[in-house]
Amino acid sequence: MWVVGLTLFVDGMDQYIVRGSSDQIKAAFGVGDTAIGLLFSAFILVNGIVTLPAGYLADRWNRTRAMAVTIVAWSITSALGGLVPTAAFGLLVLVRSTLGFGQAITDPSGSSVIADYYGTERRGKAFSIQQCLSYVGLGVGLAVGGAIGPLFHGHGWRVAFFVSLFPGLLIAYFCWRLPEPSRGSADRAHVLGNDEMELAAEADDPPLFPAGFRRFLADMADGLRKDVGTILRIPTMRYALVGVSTVLFVVTAVATWMPNYYQNQLHLTQQASNATFGALAILGGIPGTLIGGRIADRWVNRFLGARVVIPAVCIFTSAALFMLSFVSTTFAVVFVVQLLGFLAATACVPALRAGLSDAAPAHLRGTGFGAFNLASVIFGSAAAPLVTSAIATQFGGNFRTAFLIILPVAFLGAGCLLLARRHIEQDAAKVFEAVVTAMAAQQAEEATSSGSGAAHEEGAAAVGDT
Repeated sequence: MWVVGLTLFVDGMDQYIVRGSSDQIKAAFGVGDTAIGLLFSAFILVNGIVTLPAGYLADRWNRTRAMAVTIVAWSITSALGGLVPTAAFGLLVLVRSTLGFGQAITDPSGSSVIADYYGTERRGKAFSIQQCLSYVGLGVGLAVGGAIGPLFHGHGWRVAFFVSLFPGLLIAYFCWRLPEPSRGSADRAHVLGNDEMELAAEADDPPLFPAGFRRFLADMADGLRKDVGTILRIPTMRYALVGVSTVLFVVTAVATWMPNYYQNQLHLTQQASNATFGALAILGGIPGTLIGGRIADRWVNRFLGARVVIPAVCIFTSAALFMLSFVSTTFAVVFVVQLLGFLAATACVPALRAGLSDAAPAHLRGTGFGAFNLASVIFGSAAAPLVTSAIATQFGGNFRTAFLIILPVAFLGAGCLLLARRHIEQDAAKVFEAVVTAMAAQQAEEATSSGSGAAHEEGAAAVGDT
C-alpha cells in the first residue's frame, strides 16, 4: 500500500514541479498559457495512448518489477528536461510527453497489485492511502517549483527538474523489493475466510518475448481486443468509464489552472498562488481521501451500489461548492469553500477504485484500470488544460468564467455513476462466483491427481507382492 502510494507521490511531485515553475518556463521560452497547456496535455495524451497496452501487460508480467524499471526511466527522462535549450520549446514538450509512459505503466500495475494484496473489506483504505500520497506529491511539487523556479537568475526551473531524480530512484528500489502477489490472491482469501496472501510463482512470470517481438505485438493486439471486449461487457465498467471521463475533465481543468485564477482574479503572487493550491491539495485531499476510504469499506454492504453512489454524491457536492466559491472575491471565503469542495472531490476516489476492483475479474484488472485511464485521459483530462486556457483567453484571461462554464460537466459524470448503481452488485457477484468455480475445479483436479497417485502406488505394491 505504502510502496505503491510512493510511486504516485513521485509522479505527482514531478508533474507539479512544472506547474509550480510555469511562469519561469513561459519567460525562458517566450510562450503563453496556451503553450503551457500543451505542455501538460502532451504528457496526459501519451499517458492515455500507452495505458491500455500497459494494462494488458500488467495482467501478464511481473508488475512490481515493471513499476521499478519504469520509475528509473521516467526519473532520468524528467531530469533531462532541465537541459533543453530555450530555443526548442517543442523539444521540451516532446521530453515531457514521453513521461506519459511512466504513469501509464505504474498506475494499472499498482492498482492491480493493491487489489491482490487487500480484499474487498480493506480495499477502500488501501486505495485511500495510495491516493493521499499523490496529493502530498502534488503539494510538494508545487512548493518546490514555486520556490526554486525564481532562483538562479532565471534558470531555477532547470534545477527544479532534477529534484525528483533521487527520490524516484529510491522508490524504484522499493518497488523492485516488493513481493509480487498471485493474481486473485485477495479474492480467494475472501472466499476461504482467511488473510493469507499467495505470492506469484516463477511460472507466473514468463519471459517478455518468448516467440519474438513481432509475434508479441500480434498477440497483444489480439489479446487487447478480447480483454477490452470483456471489460466493456461489464455494465458497471461502461457507466464508470463515461462518468470518470467527465469528472476527470473538470478535475484536471481545476488542478491545472486554479493557481492562475488566484493570480489573475484574486491578485496573489506566483508563490502565494502555488502555496494556496498546494495547501488545498494537502489539507483537503488527505482528510477527504482517508474519510472516503473509511466510508467505502464501512458502507459497502449498507445500501445498494454504495461504491458508485458515494462517488456520485461526492462529485455533485464538490462541483456545487466550487461553483459557489466563485461568487465571492474575498480570498478567505474562496479558500474555505474550495477546501470543502476539494475534500468532497477526493472522498470519491477510494470508493470508485475499490468498486472497479470489485467488478473486474482479477486476471483483467490491469486492463480494466488501463481502460479506466484511457477513457479518462482521451475523453477527459487531455483536452482539459487546452480547452480551459482557450475559454479563459476568450474572456480576457478570466479563469473564473472558464471554470463556471466547465464545472457543470461534473454533474453529468455524477449521473452516469448513479446509473451503475443497480449493476455493480451483480458484477461483483459474478467475479466471486468465477473465483469459487475456479477453486472448486482446482480442488477436483488435485483430488483426481491424488487418487490416481494412490491407485498407482497400490498397483505397484501388488505387482511387488506377486
